Amino acid sequence: MQNGFNAYINEHVVVEPTGTGPLSGKEFAVKDVFAIAGHANSAGNPDWLRTHGPAIAHAEAVARLLSRGGRLRGATITDELMFSLNGENVHYGTPVNPKAPGSIPGGSSSGSASAAAAGLADFALGTDTGGSVRIPSSYCGLYGIRPTHGLVSLDGVIPLSASFDTVGWMARDAATLLQVGEALIGGDAAPAGGAFKRLLFATDAWDVAEADCRLALSGTADVLQGAMDASRLIVASQGLESWFATFRTIQGYEIWSVHGAWITEHRPKFGPGIAERFAWSATIARGDYERALPVRQRIRESLEELLGDDGLLVIPTAPCAAPRIGLTGAQVERTRARSMQLSCIAGLGGLPQATMPLKGGDGLPVGLSFVAGPRQDAKLLRWIRDAASRALPPQTVG
Repeated sequence: MQNGFNAYINEHVVVEPTGTGPLSGKEFAVKDVFAIAGHANSAGNPDWLRTHGPAIAHAEAVARLLSRGGRLRGATITDELMFSLNGENVHYGTPVNPKAPGSIPGGSSSGSASAAAAGLADFALGTDTGGSVRIPSSYCGLYGIRPTHGLVSLDGVIPLSASFDTVGWMARDAATLLQVGEALIGGDAAPAGGAFKRLLFATDAWDVAEADCRLALSGTADVLQGAMDASRLIVASQGLESWFATFRTIQGYEIWSVHGAWITEHRPKFGPGIAERFAWSATIARGDYERALPVRQRIRESLEELLGDDGLLVIPTAPCAAPRIGLTGAQVERTRARSMQLSCIAGLGGLPQATMPLKGGDGLPVGLSFVAGPRQDAKLLRWIRDAASRALPPQTVG
């Protein structure tokens, strides 16, 4: 049973392992956008469920986890068509944030975060386009990762914005996060190369976070930089608001290109905020999209040059702890915009970003993130595991 967490849209979807491996004995949940043979995905919306049939095969990422010994139990609630960072679903309800009851779990991988944080699953799969694994991981006190774009197969996953979509995952401990990464990435990652040697603190990103969030993260950041070369810099010379605008234009155009025809034909009922965002996406001109693409390319090249294979960009995962449920639309949008100023950095760069959970002064979870160079995912996951065991236990969320 869900034990009152409302994490699952169908907790009775069970698939036994097809092999043995490092995930043997572990159970995982999956966001209801991953194909599971015989299961019809809702993508968080009853009209999507009504107009789409059951899958005939598992998504590739799901199949890979099953082959490494994982046991799938449960499809989890997602925000409607993955187009939110909040976690409140007007149709299926809001999954409980086990580490901050009364606060949102974060979206759109809300149910996956709730299931993992509540201990209903050992780990959970989500998708991350604009922060949809990283933000709920931060709000729910989890380790989570958005991998290098294209590194983990999206075959069998409902798309949102193809040039930003990734398969992400979250867990309560860094060792499990690494085990899942080894199963999903395998030999596809770049050679590890040398160790990470440089911590780069993006002061413009830290300025986006609220003062109490910065304070909660600073102690652990100080411990980590004591063992490595550390420097401070402005990562976005044009301003993170400008970076977010570039991200938003590309994402919005791609979203309408993928889902516009279905929305126009079926006129689905969307909840507050979701309908408005889809309507806005329909207004983006192709010329605006095409002008944004070279801007993204320049950002990507600058980040790759900055990080190399030995640098880690250190930023807050989210600007604050999880907001309370039921805030007004304007309040939600302000938090969403600041969250995406942080999450668009890795998104525009196509880079891996891992978040680790810390405890704020009020006892609520906050997240500290590390962004690495492209295809440095396996090395990043090992670094997070080692850093967590060395420096973070006294400060992590219990």
